[in-house]
Amino acid sequence: MIGIKRYLPRSLLGRSLMIIVTPVVLVQTVSAIIFFDAHWEKVSLNLARGVAGDIATVIRLMDMTEDPDDWPDILIVAQDHMRLEISILQGEILANAPPPPIESILKRTLRRALREYVQRPATIDSHSLDRHVIINVQLPDAVLRVVAPRKRLFSSTAYVFILWSIGLSLLLFGVAVIFMRNQVRPIRRLAYAADAFGKGRDVARFKPEGAREVRQAAAAFILMRDRLKRQIVQRTDMLAGVSHDLRTPLTRMRLQLAMLGDGEGIRELEDDVTEMEHMLEGYLAFARGEGHETPETTDLGVLLRDVVARMRRNGTAVDLHLEEDVALPLRPHAFRRCIANLIVNAGRYGKNVFVRAGRRGRSLEILVDDDGPGIPADRREEVLKPFARIDRSRNPDTGGVGLGLTIALDVVRAHGGDLQLLDSPHGGLRVRLRLPL
Repeated sequence: MIGIKRYLPRSLLGRSLMIIVTPVVLVQTVSAIIFFDAHWEKVSLNLARGVAGDIATVIRLMDMTEDPDDWPDILIVAQDHMRLEISILQGEILANAPPPPIESILKRTLRRALREYVQRPATIDSHSLDRHVIINVQLPDAVLRVVAPRKRLFSSTAYVFILWSIGLSLLLFGVAVIFMRNQVRPIRRLAYAADAFGKGRDVARFKPEGAREVRQAAAAFILMRDRLKRQIVQRTDMLAGVSHDLRTPLTRMRLQLAMLGDGEGIRELEDDVTEMEHMLEGYLAFARGEGHETPETTDLGVLLRDVVARMRRNGTAVDLHLEEDVALPLRPHAFRRCIANLIVNAGRYGKNVFVRAGRRGRSLEILVDDDGPGIPADRREEVLKPFARIDRSRNPDTGGVGLGLTIALDVVRAHGGDLQLLDSPHGGLRVRLRLPL
């Protein structure tokens, strides 16, 4: 069963056409077999029997005539009324050769009819003449040479049937292709809209069309899209609002701590306030990454060079290698923040950061490597979660608040891609981003 599936069409259009065309081909094949067996061969046999009967009649008349000089009159009658050109080859003897194992219908049916009616050795030559068939019948002391029109032995309805069958099949196939293309087109548009929405692109012009089931699926997709948009907007607005509102009491707390001087526990409280401010900045960055930015065609090389230049100005040693310039739809601000987060994380734990970008088939691959200690394989899934950190102390000086990789992962997935954490050939961590082109 697996071997058969390998040769079956994979597209819906191909499978639909196969479902439609296969019964038509089977019906045409069965009809052709029935026609061949029950009509064509029987008609050919009846025609052959007519010719064989005429030859048997001529031979019988020749046997009944006592004077051989009267034979020419019989041959003239056969030519005028039977459309047979007959001649007598005196002293000739037919070669005793068995018939070939495979013969055409014409020769097979004619040989059968000659056996039934003439009952004498005979040979059939259907190749020497285009429109006639030569039949040689052995007489006691001569050979009767009969030239019969091919029309008397062959029915043209076979060609008509075949032409009609092929023409009608091609017509039905063309109609099926046009019809199925119109049915599959709405499904393709729905798949394109779902793919574009998954990549964060606008699909506002999409509308339900096609068959009822396809319209239902399209309507469900539109409801899902609108519901997800509302949820994202509500979550973003709530997160941004809460983060913004919390900054005011944190500012007052910092001022009050500054007024308290260097008393006992003041330093710990200032560290807590600093950590909370870092967390709020992460919240705001996370909210901005899920905001209302519209995707636009962006030159990836320009974007990466800009981010790397900014990181270098901040003191991070970054090596950038672009295999080629690629332009693709991106939310530039969100994606710039994504790359910046990855470089900041790499620079925090390693001395050198290596960024590489290039095409890989139908995808764009971006690699961010560092030469730091890396992350154990069993903890890589954990660090992608919000607020997860390798350093359990929550000290802002040894790391962020645990949202950098989370924001990067969300931004990449919002573009229809994915992010993986791997071992770097430089000894540290490798972050691999893949985006569809």
